[in-house]
Amino acid sequence: MNIPHIPVLLNEVKETFSNLNDGYIVDCTVGYGGHSEALLEQNPNIKLICCDQDEEAIRFSKNRLKKFENRVIFEHAKFSTVISKYLDFPIRGILADIGVSSLQLDKSSRGFGFEGETLDMRMDSQNQISAANVVNEYSQSELEIIFREYGEMRDFKRVAKTIVEGRPFKSSKELALVLKKLGGKPKIHPATLPFQAIRIEVNNELGELNELLESIYASKLKDCLVAIISFHSLEDRIVKKTFKLWTKSCICPVGVMRCECGNNHSLGKIVTKKPVIPTKDEERLNPRSRSSKMRVFKLK
Repeated sequence: MNIPHIPVLLNEVKETFSNLNDGYIVDCTVGYGGHSEALLEQNPNIKLICCDQDEEAIRFSKNRLKKFENRVIFEHAKFSTVISKYLDFPIRGILADIGVSSLQLDKSSRGFGFEGETLDMRMDSQNQISAANVVNEYSQSELEIIFREYGEMRDFKRVAKTIVEGRPFKSSKELALVLKKLGGKPKIHPATLPFQAIRIEVNNELGELNELLESIYASKLKDCLVAIISFHSLEDRIVKKTFKLWTKSCICPVGVMRCECGNNHSLGKIVTKKPVIPTKDEERLNPRSRSSKMRVFKLK
């Protein structure tokens, strides 16, 4: 098979789940099956629940993992919804690689990359909102908000004004060319952060991550490893903060003189005190892995 995606932190993911001898791992973002294939080969007694909102990814992974078909369940769904559906299963691991896949970036018809023929950026083609709606229909003030909040851009007002004055845009390539004229940091395409912000808005990426973490919290799973791979600071910040909250035994409001909550609310422990990042060799072989960070939590 022509594999269009190199899974990031593959050795580190395998090490994280290396001691699992039974039960299920939920791959919340199966993508093109790289992590899933490696885990199925390494752990012959475990089964996988493979989820993705991208129909193209599901079709590809079904073909790639055909030899394991009796050990794999596929779900075409948003990853925030999959845990609650399988609470009766012995789930021992949860993996969520929440970055954009290489095929999504490289396939011009999807509109994720700077050479995109469309202005789409939808991970799920059934989503009602696309990048075209955001770019061509949002008000200037609405664009300023997403560029400030999701792109963490200092020049969010200038970028929003430039887009409003230049629209309508029909393709990502056309938008990237206009943004390129604004200049920016050396070695970083000026469209990088605006595209990130637009993509997050289109796919509700931060909302989906928060909902996934909330569903894990509500699931009351026991003896389960949770590994989240993120690709920008907004996502990593959410994961770091949530994992820290999950360790707290006392959840009484600040200022309470005496504990009234029972002091037994800790869900487990943080396995990775610092985020796991790619080795220099991986960065050299797969430059897109550079910004990836993995944090792991063990539900007790």
